[in-house]
Amino acid sequence: MSVQQEPTGRRSVQVEVEVPGTPEEVWQAIATGPGISSWFMPTDVEEREGGAMMFHMGPGMDAPATVTGWEPPRSFRYEERDWMPGTPGRPGAPPVATEITVETSAAGRCIVRLVSSLFTSSDDWDGQLESFEFGWTVYFRVLRLYLTRFRGLTCSKVHVIAPGAATEVESWGRLTRSLGLEGIGAGQRIATPPDAPPLAGTVEWIGTGRHLHHLLVRLDDPAPAPGCAPGCAPGCAPGCACINAYTWNGVHVGVSLYLYGERAAAIAARDEPRWQAWLGGAFPEPSSPSGTQAQACP
Repeated sequence: MSVQQEPTGRRSVQVEVEVPGTPEEVWQAIATGPGISSWFMPTDVEEREGGAMMFHMGPGMDAPATVTGWEPPRSFRYEERDWMPGTPGRPGAPPVATEITVETSAAGRCIVRLVSSLFTSSDDWDGQLESFEFGWTVYFRVLRLYLTRFRGLTCSKVHVIAPGAATEVESWGRLTRSLGLEGIGAGQRIATPPDAPPLAGTVEWIGTGRHLHHLLVRLDDPAPAPGCAPGCAPGCAPGCACINAYTWNGVHVGVSLYLYGERAAAIAARDEPRWQAWLGGAFPEPSSPSGTQAQACP
């Protein structure tokens, strides 16, 4: 992964993925609030040039943006001027401009290409751009899974985070050990241990980038939702799980579930507090010298 530099001062990273669907179907996934929320973070989009956007990244971490280009179903552009929410001490970050394009690649398939760029003569922000590149690579894998298996279904998301251990590597090791995932490889089946909320599925991908360790699991079913008939577990709420450790204003660990279909909302409402309690137990907040709990970074 590398940052592209141009004589004009533009620095950029690029990510692309081939996905199933017509340009119109893919556009709904990459340029509308419900679509983006189905594979990235909960997002609001005012669907027009000049419209407002808001990425809900977590507690206290809303990131605003402005739509700067709107050419359905081919090109969608937006600019973020406050793209480091919850990260004090980094004033003067230049605006980040992102363009997402959709190109037909074959019958019923498209290429989604994303370019994020900023203008600066300093290399102070190259690390963040590299993090963007790896992060979008992760989420584009969720996008492809969504368009392949769950296109058009309503998404309900579980998203929990906690302060990690002393280092990112240590946090990743503890998280994977606690979930019985240490040493797991792509294509292997997994199931969480009895003391963790229930998840079962197949590992789609494991990746490590700048300040981010990530594991993507295609779920069989998190567990039957309230009201499920006995024996109906498979297919109750299919989806995927993203398990990660990362560094962003401190070391953190996180679990995100993308659940699709009619029963997804009930399962998400049931399992989010379970995951928050489990993650808090596996990564308890350190006590401050006064004996009070240190403030968790969102």
